[in-house]
Amino acid sequence: MQNTLSFAAAMDENYEWVHRGYGKNNVKLLHLRREGPVHTVKEYEVSTELTLDSDKDYIVGDNSDIIATDSQKNTVYILAKNHGVKSPEDFALLLCSHFLSKYSHVTSVNVDVEEYPWRRLVTEGKAHNHAFLFSPEVLHTCSVSQDRGGHPRVSTGLQGMRVLKTTQSSFTNFVSDEFRSLPDMEDRLFSTVVAASWQYADVMDIDFGRVWIKMQKIIYDKFAGPPDYGIYSPSVQNTVFLIQDTALKEIPEITQIKVTMPNKHYYGVDLSKFPDVGSLKNETVFLPIDKPSGNISGTLGRKMASKL
Repeated sequence: MQNTLSFAAAMDENYEWVHRGYGKNNVKLLHLRREGPVHTVKEYEVSTELTLDSDKDYIVGDNSDIIATDSQKNTVYILAKNHGVKSPEDFALLLCSHFLSKYSHVTSVNVDVEEYPWRRLVTEGKAHNHAFLFSPEVLHTCSVSQDRGGHPRVSTGLQGMRVLKTTQSSFTNFVSDEFRSLPDMEDRLFSTVVAASWQYADVMDIDFGRVWIKMQKIIYDKFAGPPDYGIYSPSVQNTVFLIQDTALKEIPEITQIKVTMPNKHYYGVDLSKFPDVGSLKNETVFLPIDKPSGNISGTLGRKMASKL
């Protein structure tokens, strides 16, 4: 068998690494905590990526510094066993800290975590001790990165929150020219799948679970409003901004927030062609249209203090 190292070539001096890293993707984990008869579950999907101080594994095929991706997978399970899991963000921070402290030749770590949405089953009006319901109403994700000698950077993500309201939404007074075919809509159904992500100024002593619950409440409040009369939305753009503005005001730990809201259209079916069985005006039967759809997005952040 040939020794491939003897045929290695150096990197061309005109090249440089834009990025390099390797790791284990989609490590599936369920952690069960027993407190007497009451059990709690957390199910995560974890991806890790390490960057080393040497690129000899790439350039000459020297694997002597590589922390195998299988070892990274095992680390996920061992840390979960030894430390438990509190939130996706806390577990990702624990993994970053471990890899940087354990291996001196690791220069940076990236960890992504997705939490599977289990909630306690309620039967006979009481929360069950050990039975759970998979409830994919909204997905909780996070991404944590940390360089050696630097502070961790944490981004929390919210995905898949599909919502709909049947009034208190309009879309009028937009550009009218030779390309326009959409009429003004004084009252319309408003449906979207909310995605959001936000970054933190610092990670010391943050209750990530509290922030997660607070952010969901803000989205509900600014999309739906009070239960009796709702909140008026003149555009999806305005709803996006209201969520972001409220989040920055009420959650001082975050520095910026991105919100994306694609339209999920529901158009009234034209029944005017069936006067004997239909009606000239139809406000009860709608056709769901998912493609093509508008997509509204924005990122709002705090202004950085100027340095004189």
